[in-house]
This record gives sequence, C-alpha cells and structure tokens, in this order.
Amino acid sequence: MSKVPQLIKDGQVQAVALSERVHWIGALDPTLRTFDIILKTANGTSYNAYAVRGSEGVAIIDTVKENFAGDFFARLETVARYDEIKVIVLNHLEPDHTGALPELMRRAPQAQLYISQKAQSMLKALLKQDEFEFTPVMTGDQVTLGDRSLEFFHTPYLHWPDTQCTYLPEERILFSGDVFGCHFCDLRLFNDEVGDFRFSFEYYYAHIMRPFKEHVNRALDLIEPLLPISQIAPAHGPLLRDQPQRYVHRYRELSRAVQQSETGEGPKTLLIFYISSYGNTRRMAEAIYEGAMTVNNVRVSLFDLEGGEIAPFVDLIEGADGLLFGTPTINGDAVKPVWDLLSSLAVVNLKTKLGGVFGSYGWSGEAVKMVEDRLRGLKLRVPIPGLRVKLIPTEEEIRNCREFGLELARELTGVRQSRVIDMADLA
Repeated sequence: MSKVPQLIKDGQVQAVALSERVHWIGALDPTLRTFDIILKTANGTSYNAYAVRGSEGVAIIDTVKENFAGDFFARLETVARYDEIKVIVLNHLEPDHTGALPELMRRAPQAQLYISQKAQSMLKALLKQDEFEFTPVMTGDQVTLGDRSLEFFHTPYLHWPDTQCTYLPEERILFSGDVFGCHFCDLRLFNDEVGDFRFSFEYYYAHIMRPFKEHVNRALDLIEPLLPISQIAPAHGPLLRDQPQRYVHRYRELSRAVQQSETGEGPKTLLIFYISSYGNTRRMAEAIYEGAMTVNNVRVSLFDLEGGEIAPFVDLIEGADGLLFGTPTINGDAVKPVWDLLSSLAVVNLKTKLGGVFGSYGWSGEAVKMVEDRLRGLKLRVPIPGLRVKLIPTEEEIRNCREFGLELARELTGVRQSRVIDMADLA
C-alpha cells in the first residue's frame, strides 16, 4: 500500500521530509482551475517551498502565494526557528513564489536574501518595497550552511528572465524552480506516489517552456553534468525522487525534436494556410501553391483552416521555415480561424521565419494588412507586401498569385533577386 506523506498531524500542518536535512514546506491549492489566465489546471497546483538545514543554519528556498502563507509558516515552524534562518533563496520572483517573502523577512531579519543578477530590477517592482537587502548571484556562485552548501545556476527565460536553479551538492538535490514542474495537486507529493501526471508535465512544458527552447537547451547543458541527481524539487507539482534523470532527458527530447528539423539539411518548408468564404481566397491559395512548387528544394504544403484543428498546426509551424496566411476581409477584419491560429503561436519561437499574407475582399480589404502587422509583431520576416484581390480573381491576378508564391519560395532558398520598390506599395 502506498505511504501518504503526513501533511496534517493532530490538526496541524506538517513539513514533509525529502531527506533528514531537507523538508517541503509548501502549500496545496487543489481548487485552482486557471493559472496565469492561459493554463488550465484540472486538479489545482502546489506551491513548493523548501527548508535546508546545515550545521551553521537553515536556508529557505522559495515561498508561496500570499494567501497560502499561513500553511507555509506553520510547516516551516515544525522544522526550524526563525532565528536559525541564515539564507533565503528566490529561484523566481513571480508572486506565487514570493507572496510570503515580506513576512518571512520580517520574522527572520538576520537572513540574507539571494536572487539572480537579472532579478534585481524586478524585486522592487514586484514587491513594492525598498528595505530588502539582497545578494545577486550568477552561475557558479555558492553559499555555505556549514556542512551543507547551495550552488546557483542561472537559467534565464525559464520562464522569466530572472529564473535560476539551486543545487545542494551534498545530497544531489536540484531545486529547479519552474523547470521540470507542472500544475498538478496531489497530497501524496512524490512522483512515485501521486496519480498519473504525465499530461500535466507535457502540457506545462508546451505552454511555459516551449517558447524558450533555446534557453531550455542552455539550461540542460548546465544541469546534465550534475547527473545522476537524487531528487528534483520543482516549484510546482510532484517532487521527482523516482528516476529524476527521466525528466531531464524528456526535456532534452522535447527541446530537440523540432530544432533538428529547423537546423538540419534538406528542403526548406513552406506552409500555406487559408480560409475562404466563396472560394476566391482558395483560388488564390492554390495558385500561390502552384507557383511555390516550381522552386527546387522547397517543400510546400497547403491547408484549409476550415477543415483542421488548430493544435496540430502549431507543431507543423514550429518546424517550418515559411508561413503564408490567406484570409478574406469580413466586417473590416480577418476571419476568426486565422486569428485563432495566430494567437496560438505565442508558444512558438517564430523569429527569422518568413511570412506572407494574401486574400480576397469585397469592400475595403483591411485583413491582409492587419495580419501582416501581426506577423511582424511575432518577429517574422515579411519581405513581400501582401497580395489582395477584389472579389473573383482574374486570370492576370491568378498569374500574380503564382508569381507571389514563386518569389516567396525563392526568398526561402536565398535566390530571390532584389527589386526596386514602387512608392505606391508603401502607401
């Protein structure tokens, strides 16, 4: 029978031991259903914080969301006195990790606060307090607790610029911050005891870490030399004591999968997405497809947004080199499926990808320009002005569509010749 950690004893909350010297002193939030607006949490989340005892004092690593501070302090008090606390580490300054900090520092004024170099400008803005003294740290910096020590690893953009991991080498425990975490609440705490959280782990990665794959890989370059690790103690979700290396390897797999197709040899990939009210934008899309297909070393795909779900397209887009979007103008705007697809791309690094827009319109034709502006906002290159056709495209306009596809495909391969821009194009 599974052994459930005793979180409450005689009506009082309790700390949970990761080892003789390390305890979980966090809080559970089982009723939370949405986190940071964008993340769904089917069974809530946890705010994980930790106490580490050395021969010369105690370190607290992260705190909890402010309205869960009572549980945090009650658990802390079961394993340490406030006058024993010498070190407070914040791996990340988001409010769900720092909510109890002001009160903690009031109770333990002798403690020294350690934050990453990039967190300095954020501390005052987030906590609205001037009196905090702190020590900024970078990768390789250490602090000692006597027979225990903490080593810092700067892991920016996972998922804020300030994030870091903290390592306890004497016990090979990595306090990873948001890295390797997930929104999954289970009072059994440990990954070999809780329910099946694989979906939550992958979902969290996809929405929090995926936009920063380059930074994930850099962080893994720092973490992998520490292997084998005995435990990974993240800021949210189950504590990873059973085969923690598994989760490090999974992060590497997730961050490599599309990156290899982006940087590997082979044809460039061009994806054409469209939706059409009366078939006119579809005719344009098909002609653009025909033109692009004539260019060697470009693999072209054509997708009607009316016939597909958005989520699978996001994976395709991440691995593509060029993206074209076709939309009619309805009520002075692009149509909803196009905006839905574009809004889903916040989780993908689109910088340097090629973009283009086309569409048929009946009156004013604003949609093409609006989508172009959105592509530029997403950091795509838009080298050729969008192509608009009023109502049914003529044979000449169909030829222009083929030329549009041809030129964009050539741009992908680097063989497109520069042209003189007519000032009318800029109007």
